[in-house]
Amino acid sequence: MAQEETLQLLVSMHRIVRYLRRSRTAVLHPTQFLALMLVADEQPIRIGEIAARVPCSQPTATTTVAALEEAGLVRREPDPVDGRATAVVLTEAGRTTVEDSGRQAADELTKLLHRLDDADREHVLKAGELLDRIARDL
Repeated sequence: MAQEETLQLLVSMHRIVRYLRRSRTAVLHPTQFLALMLVADEQPIRIGEIAARVPCSQPTATTTVAALEEAGLVRREPDPVDGRATAVVLTEAGRTTVEDSGRQAADELTKLLHRLDDADREHVLKAGELLDRIARDL
């Protein structure tokens, strides 16, 4: 793959993600949204791991978790592996927010994909599977 094609792919993915973030009706900051989705996928998870995976600085992760906690979307509890440490888990409100945000994003992406013909839509969905495989290794 030529560097020009790779750059175009990067720009296109960024534009689509930015569009989907702007279309969300949720009032979460993008870092809060990413952290919340990460907690949903990996809970219980330590704040240091959130910082590494979002990625953001440790102080930003701490502030982000505090804001999510204040909003009632996550709570801190003793880490099941090391009781001296703290882990972050979703609350029921957090689970609902993740589900609602996921549905909204999926609906918006579906609208975008319907601009393509069936064959092109299948190619994009297949590429999504491949990108997911890459993303899981990050």
